[in-house]
Amino acid sequence: MKAIDCPFTKIINGTTQFVIPVFQRDYSWTETQCEQLWKDVIGVAENTTKRGHFLGSVVYVSTGDSKAGFTRWLLIDGQQRITTLTLLLTALRDQIQDNGWSGGEDAPTAKRIDAYFLKNLEEEGNRQHKLVLRRHDQATLEALLDRKKLPSGVSERIRDNYEFFREQLTNSDLEMVYRGIGRLIVVDVTLDRGIDDPQLIFESLNSTGMDLSQSDLIRNFILMRLPEPEQTRLYETYWNKIENLFRGSEKTFDTFVRDYLALCTLTSKQERADEIYFAFRRVFASIGTEREKIDAFLEKLLRFAHYHAAFSIGADAPKAFQEPLARLRRLVDVPATTIMRLFECYNDLKTLSEEQFVQALVLIESYIFRRAICGEQTRGYWQLFANLAYGINPQRPFESLTVGLARQSDSNRFPNDDEFRKALEEGDIYGKRVCFNLLDRLENYGSKEPTDTSKYSIEHIMPQNEKLGLKWREMLGNNWRDIQRQWVHRLGNLTLTGYNSAYSDRPFTDKKTISGGFEESSVRLNKFVREQPVWTPVEMERRGKSLAKRAISIWPCVVVDKALIDAAEQAEMRERAKRRDAGTVPMSTDARNLFNLLRVKVLEIDPDIIELGEQKSVSYHGPYFFLEVLPRKNQINLILPIDFNEVEDPFGIAKDTSQRAFFVNARYEGGISVPISEPADIEKALPIIRQARELVQ
Repeated sequence: MKAIDCPFTKIINGTTQFVIPVFQRDYSWTETQCEQLWKDVIGVAENTTKRGHFLGSVVYVSTGDSKAGFTRWLLIDGQQRITTLTLLLTALRDQIQDNGWSGGEDAPTAKRIDAYFLKNLEEEGNRQHKLVLRRHDQATLEALLDRKKLPSGVSERIRDNYEFFREQLTNSDLEMVYRGIGRLIVVDVTLDRGIDDPQLIFESLNSTGMDLSQSDLIRNFILMRLPEPEQTRLYETYWNKIENLFRGSEKTFDTFVRDYLALCTLTSKQERADEIYFAFRRVFASIGTEREKIDAFLEKLLRFAHYHAAFSIGADAPKAFQEPLARLRRLVDVPATTIMRLFECYNDLKTLSEEQFVQALVLIESYIFRRAICGEQTRGYWQLFANLAYGINPQRPFESLTVGLARQSDSNRFPNDDEFRKALEEGDIYGKRVCFNLLDRLENYGSKEPTDTSKYSIEHIMPQNEKLGLKWREMLGNNWRDIQRQWVHRLGNLTLTGYNSAYSDRPFTDKKTISGGFEESSVRLNKFVREQPVWTPVEMERRGKSLAKRAISIWPCVVVDKALIDAAEQAEMRERAKRRDAGTVPMSTDARNLFNLLRVKVLEIDPDIIELGEQKSVSYHGPYFFLEVLPRKNQINLILPIDFNEVEDPFGIAKDTSQRAFFVNARYEGGISVPISEPADIEKALPIIRQARELVQ
């Protein structure tokens, strides 16, 4: 068996023919795979620094009936890729032919594509085509290759994918597409007939009839092109250790790769589970083929695999982090990107202390837990934590993390103590998915003798049964139904016990005095309960407030110096300003002339003023927002965030906007507006602009 890297076009070129063996399945690629191939072709064509784009392997063996000058091969592996590329080349040929397109000397022509990649022009009969499929796929492919009418029993996949490529080519640079196809690299694996058994090799490639897992695809992609000794070295040094970390948890491995790639690429969206391999391939392919670079990549991959596994499955986590990581893992799995970045700062960069790491884990847990208690949305958490990870300053990781948590938008805000307390005291805690976590931590926080609550269940001290017993009704009074409805699921009425079935709906006194009752309970949560002679809203409220106070200390709010938040916002705004040029904001000629005169004057006020090009306006910040310029047909309108009665306006040009609901195209709110119709108005407006900037500091 011989295996070499070579361009796909070299394999298919020449007087040769690939035949799909009868035991191969029908062509099965969908538009999704075709779209990925199309992106790969365009990507490698545009990136002139890349040697080529690795497409996979093509495994074949001689049919044994080749003739002089003509060779036939059985295609053992690579059917889907070869067939799809044939469809792309057929579509490219037809696009050129139908539109009479022509390019430079080396540009593709219909004649060249036919002769090099689709047909054996000097052959006849069943030797004419370079690719021969099986079953009903062949008739459809043959009709496309010969530009004939499609058969009645058309192969829909063949037809649909051909049409997909025709559509993509409609508005594409055909010469660039041709160049991209020419830079596709495959592993050319030639088997020796009589020595290599094609059937056994095929079975080893497709032993279960199932798609290869993402980890299998990634491993093969990394190792397959390398010499056997190098494969063995890399596998034993890196890959086997990574696989062992996630052995038995393939989905967790896929999640790790997805999260690691996010850190590498700073992606703005979560990769789909079935796209992880393609994303990895793009990243890994960019490192080149040098041994040192591959080793460095895999060494880092192994390190981050350890970090991810420490969080996601608790594998080999440092002792100090085991408990906080476990608590966080029980709540949610999406912070993995942030946890890996923190591990990097702690373990590799040494810029995060052990104490700070633990504090960071507590804050992340608190953020998630408080939001769960307050009933806030969880949608978008993966991207939120990925963005937090991207924003961690490697030199000041703890500080930058806390600033990131404190600066979340309103829909993702970190609930403050008042919000958390109110939700704990008045909310339906029993209906929260974190109810047991809450009671467990309230029971064991700070104790050197923690209670094993694993076999406990949640107990309603006042029963939740709507048919409340007589003694309970007498204790609660005439409005017992309202009291039960209001208080039954609140924190003050909930506890943990191993005697849930024994307590049942018994009267309060019985719950205290029966064997295993509250008076005998070793559960710390029940200490207050056993000391009460009755159980009414008064006792439930007192207990709820006490437990809520304790919870606030267990799950603290993020506290950050306002100066740090301001500095972060300024830095972010300056980055946005680099990407949002005021010159791109649409304006009429008259408005642009006035704006250009105004902006010079505004920016002269202070060199630290930030100018942001919004979608249809321009805003100024120094450091806080103080001016927005709205282009109008023949003038510009200024919006300033100060009250009309605060303005010193000797020229009387300011207008009170407090009664206006909004200004068209305005992004910010303001108390006054100033119309600018001519250059002289700018000088009149400048004192008001300076006032606005000073007042908002």
